[in-house]
Amino acid sequence: MNITPRNFLFRRRSESNVYRMFFWVTFILGGIWLIRSVQQGDVKPLFEPTPVPTRMAESYLLEADALFTAGKLDDSTDANGNIVPGAITAYREAAKIDPNNAQIWAKLARIQTYSSAMIVNRDEVVARLAEAIESAKKAVDLAPDDSNVHAVYAFAMDWSATYLGADEARSMLAQAEQEAVRALRLDPDNVLARSFYSEILLDQGKWKDAQQNIEQALERDSSQMDTHRVHASVLESGQDYALAIEAYDRAIAITPNMTFLYQRAGANYRRLASDSPNKDVQNQLFERSLEKFDQAARINAQLNVKDPGPYLSIAKTYSQMGQFFVAIRNVQKTIEFQPANPVFYGELGVLYHKNRNYETGILALECAVRGCTAEQSCPARGDCGRNDVPTEVKGLPLRADTIYYYDIYASELAALNTPKQNHCSEALSIAEIIEASEFVSDPNIAADMVVVRTLCTFDAETPTVTP
Repeated sequence: MNITPRNFLFRRRSESNVYRMFFWVTFILGGIWLIRSVQQGDVKPLFEPTPVPTRMAESYLLEADALFTAGKLDDSTDANGNIVPGAITAYREAAKIDPNNAQIWAKLARIQTYSSAMIVNRDEVVARLAEAIESAKKAVDLAPDDSNVHAVYAFAMDWSATYLGADEARSMLAQAEQEAVRALRLDPDNVLARSFYSEILLDQGKWKDAQQNIEQALERDSSQMDTHRVHASVLESGQDYALAIEAYDRAIAITPNMTFLYQRAGANYRRLASDSPNKDVQNQLFERSLEKFDQAARINAQLNVKDPGPYLSIAKTYSQMGQFFVAIRNVQKTIEFQPANPVFYGELGVLYHKNRNYETGILALECAVRGCTAEQSCPARGDCGRNDVPTEVKGLPLRADTIYYYDIYASELAALNTPKQNHCSEALSIAEIIEASEFVSDPNIAADMVVVRTLCTFDAETPTVTP
């Protein structure tokens, strides 16, 4: 018997597939995990730009070269107080990206050495030159057969030797000479190496050899600033100051924003003025000297570089002209730039002494020799103005470049000693420091210390009359 299947009014639903359900649950849970990971920063969205674009070493090198040409060697600050990186920083960044590139380290060493000419504080100069030697040494280690890196290494050691004792300086100059000779053996036509070799010979007292080598360098290539700079130094050493100025001007024409070249040219004008017997010619030469220093100061102002060097040079020129008040104002300008630099207080104290303002001179020289608190620094500089910041100053050790401050300080203390204001205890203390040093062999300094002891002994033996 055939039975016809029953037609249901509604179609029966198919049963759920367990695998499909598992897929959807996994998909949903994975989506929740992804969203939370993005929110927490564990997973970055696709196509999101990197937070810091990566720069190539070549990009930093091009920037550094441009900054060097512009005279922006160290970092500076803009009008808003933001730090503007200089050439040294750019070279360092390039070295971070490509640390095995010897040429980068050599360029960094060269510019570190040159930048030391724009630093006034001795300790900072020594530290900068030590950095230059370290950079040059890395370059030599990376490329021992490269003439250029040996030349720069010699250059850095030559300039560093200036700040060493006699024996250490001779040793370092000998090492610098070896490096320069090595550079020339690797490449006899390396003009930079021959220029630096000439400078080393000059610092060793071999003037004729230095002259011969710098002339050879100029014959091969006269387009490099370094060559004209060294030539100027050789001429200056031979007391050919007028020709030295011309050589510095040629170096300036190549690198017009390298301000220490203006200062060297200005110093040669000042020397010519000092040697001139004619008063009118002397004044003209002093004016030319001031023009060079002023050019350096204006370039620094345009580049927003706070270099006190030109103002200190201006002060020394005005001092030689006998215009001590103007000289004092320029030294006070240097203190605005570097209020903790004891050298500037020493220079200021010397100028106060020459201007016969002995009381203020003692305050300034005390900051230079002994150091002073932030509160004491203001009267020492002639009171703090609107642009001055009271700053603690650390005293300078006794050295060849500071003995003058010690000498004048002790002399002024002894001269101004009174029963009410006892300066002799400090004067005698400074005298003992000087007499225990090598500088007492200088007959002028020895005579000054005799006067200090005589004045203080006389004051001690003079009876005090009680009214």
